[in-house]
Amino acid sequence: MTKITLKGNEIHTNGDIPKIGDEAPDFVLVNEDLNNVTLEDYKNKNKILSIVPSLDTPVCQTSTKVFNEKASSVKDTIILTISADLPFAMTRFCSSEKLNNIKSLSMMRSRNFAKDYGVLIVDGPLAGITARAVVVIDKNNIVIHSELVKEIADEPDYDGALNCLT
Repeated sequence: MTKITLKGNEIHTNGDIPKIGDEAPDFVLVNEDLNNVTLEDYKNKNKILSIVPSLDTPVCQTSTKVFNEKASSVKDTIILTISADLPFAMTRFCSSEKLNNIKSLSMMRSRNFAKDYGVLIVDGPLAGITARAVVVIDKNNIVIHSELVKEIADEPDYDGALNCLT
């Protein structure tokens, strides 16, 4: 388990996020069309996994907007925003905010992604959803940046995630 905080109160994730140099764990997540997608669906692209608790929170909304804005400057890269939200809610948010440079993916059918990436919150009021994290995966599915945000209410290090791709 890894210790993080929610507004200063200690909570824990189920494990550790992948480390730089690790092969990224495969996943099955649900896209806006309710289709299952896997890591293989994004082969030959760099992948920024922006893992958020819920797009219904201000910090998650902000980080999604910032990654959407910065995405166009990074070649051969897809930004995947991943949460426990239903695809309908994620699509509604992205559409209303005109976020066209990201893909939103849901864990609605399984929490295996959160478990495999070590971001499943196991106690406290947010138990069962994800911590805030960013994992950058290169075209060969090797992790090249990994950040578990220690305080859920804080934004991730956008520049750290994007700079490893330039």
